[in-house]
Amino acid sequence: MGNVIALVRDSLTNLVSRMGTGRDKASHSFYGLPLLSDAEIVNAYRGAWLPRKIVDIPALDSCRNWRNWQAAKDQIERIEAEEKRLNVRAKVLEARTNARLLGGAGILIGTGDQDMMQPLDVERIGRGGIQYLTVFTRKHLSAGEIERDPGSEFYGKPSSYRVSGKNGQVLDVHPTRLAIFQGSPVPDDDFAMHPGWGDSVLVAVLDAIKNADSTAANIASLVFEAKIDIIRVPNFMASVGDEEYKRKILERYTLANTAKGINGTLMLDKEEEYESKSASFAQLPEVLDRFLTVVSGAADIPATRLLGQSPAGLNSTGEADLRNYYDRISAMQEIEMTPALYRLDEALIRSAIGKRDPSIYYSWAPLWQMTDKERADIFRTKADAARAIAGNGGTSPELIPLEALSDGLVNALVEDGSLPGLEKAIEEYGKLSDQEEDEEEAAAEAFPANANEQVRLAANDAAPRTLYVRRDVLNAAEIIAHFKAQGFATTLPADDMHVTITFSRQPVDWMKMGENWSDNDKGGLIIPAGGPRLMDAFGQNGEAKVLLFSSSVLSWRHEEMKRNGATWDHPEYQPHITISYADDVPDIAGIEPYRGEIELGPEIFEEVKENWKEGITEDADR
Repeated sequence: MGNVIALVRDSLTNLVSRMGTGRDKASHSFYGLPLLSDAEIVNAYRGAWLPRKIVDIPALDSCRNWRNWQAAKDQIERIEAEEKRLNVRAKVLEARTNARLLGGAGILIGTGDQDMMQPLDVERIGRGGIQYLTVFTRKHLSAGEIERDPGSEFYGKPSSYRVSGKNGQVLDVHPTRLAIFQGSPVPDDDFAMHPGWGDSVLVAVLDAIKNADSTAANIASLVFEAKIDIIRVPNFMASVGDEEYKRKILERYTLANTAKGINGTLMLDKEEEYESKSASFAQLPEVLDRFLTVVSGAADIPATRLLGQSPAGLNSTGEADLRNYYDRISAMQEIEMTPALYRLDEALIRSAIGKRDPSIYYSWAPLWQMTDKERADIFRTKADAARAIAGNGGTSPELIPLEALSDGLVNALVEDGSLPGLEKAIEEYGKLSDQEEDEEEAAAEAFPANANEQVRLAANDAAPRTLYVRRDVLNAAEIIAHFKAQGFATTLPADDMHVTITFSRQPVDWMKMGENWSDNDKGGLIIPAGGPRLMDAFGQNGEAKVLLFSSSVLSWRHEEMKRNGATWDHPEYQPHITISYADDVPDIAGIEPYRGEIELGPEIFEEVKENWKEGITEDADR
């Protein structure tokens, strides 16, 4: 009997304190491994949005911008073509997602070898040697015995894997033939739920997810109880046992609710009391936000990325959070993904090219992209610093020999990617330190045969003069056809279409304006297709209908000329091409800008002509 009394007392204590229940007040002081079956993990992923995003977002971000191969142009093209043939990027994303969800996954490198238990010899792989890539999840790729030889590169990892083949066949695979991706790491394999594999990333965050989901569900249910009507009926409890009374009371208040819903009138007995209570939602959004913030912290994904919400707080941009998150993804790529893909990449290079060129390597493309202005500022800062160190072309003593400065600047520009292809160009044309010009070569370079005649005159007479610099549009016919198709009756002739770089009424020394910037041996410049393109009207009365586009090269060149003394009559410089000065052009608000490639010729130096508008003609035949 004493035992029964003790049990009753314990149950009452538990009832009051919730001890020993799923909501035990002291449960936070105790940690137990949350045992989640594969079915529960998959159900959470398929049935709730938070688990799916926590699994998918880091996996997608780690593959989103992919990687940049550094090699000769034809080698890069072959490697990228092989990646597309084998669908490498999608396979890696699939493996990364499954590894985060289930704790592990692998990509089988199929080379056609019969004995898959033999180590993969990448040196034997020739052109097209990779036949297929197959992704296996942990459920279909069983880990074999753990390697305990300290001298093995696979120490602490499975020495083999087993996959299910056709017709129930079992296939043993050597780990060198697999690119293995792990989920959340386990400190010691003795504690692993699945030996040889990690845990699902949901294991550590599922409680936080459930709390957030429960809070959201309770708030949703509260919406239906936001307003409750309370009616006090005399002798209600004493009479409710009578079936006839219950029938009449239900009929009575059904009629009352119907009348209230139709005409807003509620009829009650004089003895009845009516009261309406409303729930307050004032603090509920903050409560839910706190729970979601906990989920964001548990998943190590910024709320701006996980929830797609704007940063909160005064002057808050969320930039610091995103930068930290992108740094984490970058570290994950270097520490986890690069080693996992090592043999696959070695095989991929040989399968694409036929052999291994030791100069080929890749870097992961950064997730945080600088704006054109930021890149231009960095490039300009480095260029200005190089000029200062070089002593401004001989006007002051050199701090560092020009050859050494050139080599250092080339390395810096290659490392930060400011000038793509610079490294290969240096290999082809040589470094400054490798070049020795004689006096005749220097003179020929100073006055090339195809130099603009006015530039040659300016070199003989360096007296300052006004400066107008333009680049002619070489594919103007394509641009004209685009706008004629949209209703332009006339346009400027193709020969007159150009991009102005400088229009300086202030006389300047032309020789101080620097060299022509180009990306081909003809001194021209290609503006790639796409990017921001707009139509606008320039001039006091909007008489010039122009195509606006973005070009950091033209903007840098314009700024360089301004720094060297040229003036500009407008608040800012915007690259553009004037399409027409006619009055009968369509409304530019409905005109689709030309979005194709723009081919520009070399820079042309001329003196400013104040009456330049008098020579403008419109062409209706093109």
